[in-house]
Amino acid sequence: MQSKILFITPPFTQLNTAYPASAYLKGFMEGHDIAVQQCDLSIELFTAIFTGDFLRAVFQEAQDLKHYDYPEVRKMKTLYIARVDVVIGFLQKQDLATAHKILEPNFLPVGHRLSKVNTDIKWAAGDIGIIDKAKHYGTLFIEEIGDFIHANVDEFFAFTKYAEQIGTSASSFNEIDEFLSFQPTLIEEKMLDILIEKIKEEQPLLVCFTIPFPGNLFAALRCAQFTKQFFPDIHVAFGGGYCNTELRSLTDSRIFEFVDFISLDDGEGPLLKIVNYLEGKVGVDELERTYVLENTQVVYKNKIPNTIYHHRNLPAPDYSGLPFHKYVSFLDVVNPMHRMWTDARWNKMTISHGCYWKQCSFCDVSLDYIGNYQNTTAEDLVDKIEKIVSDTGITGFHFVDEAAPPKMLRALSLALIERNVKITWWTNIRFEKTFSFELCELMAKSGCIAVTGGLEVASDRLLAKMKKGVDIAQVTRVTHNFSENNIMVHAYLMYGFPTETEQETIDSLEVVRQLFERNCIQSAFWHLFTTTVHSPIGKNPEDFGIIVTGPEFEGFAQNDLWHEDPQGADHPKYTKGLNLALHNYLNGTGFAEPLQNWFEFPVTASAHPADLIESFLLEAVGSTL
Repeated sequence: MQSKILFITPPFTQLNTAYPASAYLKGFMEGHDIAVQQCDLSIELFTAIFTGDFLRAVFQEAQDLKHYDYPEVRKMKTLYIARVDVVIGFLQKQDLATAHKILEPNFLPVGHRLSKVNTDIKWAAGDIGIIDKAKHYGTLFIEEIGDFIHANVDEFFAFTKYAEQIGTSASSFNEIDEFLSFQPTLIEEKMLDILIEKIKEEQPLLVCFTIPFPGNLFAALRCAQFTKQFFPDIHVAFGGGYCNTELRSLTDSRIFEFVDFISLDDGEGPLLKIVNYLEGKVGVDELERTYVLENTQVVYKNKIPNTIYHHRNLPAPDYSGLPFHKYVSFLDVVNPMHRMWTDARWNKMTISHGCYWKQCSFCDVSLDYIGNYQNTTAEDLVDKIEKIVSDTGITGFHFVDEAAPPKMLRALSLALIERNVKITWWTNIRFEKTFSFELCELMAKSGCIAVTGGLEVASDRLLAKMKKGVDIAQVTRVTHNFSENNIMVHAYLMYGFPTETEQETIDSLEVVRQLFERNCIQSAFWHLFTTTVHSPIGKNPEDFGIIVTGPEFEGFAQNDLWHEDPQGADHPKYTKGLNLALHNYLNGTGFAEPLQNWFEFPVTASAHPADLIESFLLEAVGSTL
């Protein structure tokens, strides 16, 4: 009998593009003559919620529950119900006629977000500006409804996650188990209706949920719970980034009330063995990197040697069957680089498996998805790119590597140009010196429009402690090379690294200010440092001057650690000021503001000269003369 697998991406992931895990596994499994279907339950649920009919049920539910937050939305509920289908349709297709309609006075209800819309935004001239403005206003309108749902109907609701608060750092399964015993919310009931119809339609032997993030865990468990209840003969498997990172020490058997298999790391080998096992071709001890329940105990089955499927030998991801007409383009932040995460359509694909650097002390370098670096050829990549464009009709690509290797980017760029393959693409990199002006120019010619990379704490002392392999001067020159070739740059920023002082935090902000002002970077985001159990810092905290204080592991997830930093500043108190400054820099303003003005408490003055970044650029010019 031929097996049939149903892959499901549970709510919520990015709403403008398909998460790639199921597409990669579909391509692989069908290459082994195993029939596969895939369902992006994330976008299916989202587009089922944001309809006039469902919105009526939302307002009724809020009334029945006697919840009254956002009264201005409730007061204009008739207008929200009347307009939501039009707005969602526009965010999917972005036609000019509907854009004009959305921007007509009194077409959209003016709620708590639209009443504060930034009227100083300079929109592009012509049709593009009209569509972008309508997209921005439409996004704010949808977010107002989302706020109402979260406050009045389902506290777990959010646009790119669901119940993340109980999936994050869930060292114990107790709270999750308790919430799973509650009656499903209105949102969950709609999710389960879609799931049940899909299972009835496909009648799979095995339902596989990919769980990339903590914000997908609860929805996956709720779906698995109902799959077991209504379809007891169907087997359920979990895999994905959350499992790979957080469930590596799993001992709590309660999760196996909802799931039969939990696999770790790359899914191809484990999944093929699970199918063979269900077909009776191999015994349970032949499973690889997979948790099962045996005699009420959680057992990790890992037949050695593992069956390894090298990155270069894997087929292209297969996106067939996904509802590309349903994805929506949000425009909440108008910064051109920042908007790429929520706007436009992108085929997600990896150039290389793992990270070629794999040394950063804050990173999970001990795990397979970082530490197991595998490469392929540029010809192979372009073959896959051409197939994906043919399958999806989408020519935008987001290469989702941990850090795309410069040599591969050179080879890929040359191959795209030589074969006259016209795509638009962006990827994540390290700001290393290999990215010369000439390489950036070549990448731009091949269709590269943006890169993202970790600047982290802009302090040479801390960059060395992180083992980033870069310094501020090098980052300056590399980002300048990209920007000079019209490739936008987004910098990941970190504060609160072990032993980081207030002086280093303020100096880091000054470096960021100057990089923006000099147009070396166009976008950035601050993250508060968190110790993780699989990183060098988490494994040896004493080497980095911190003390791990918890949480106590209670048999379920293990990733984020609590820590004290005796030598460092009180890091969380800088959050508001750092974000306020960055918000201004993203919008091209605030460069002349003293750094003190962003904070509500006295801070030290920056020790950096006002021309620090400029001096690095002048040095670079001098070195090329």
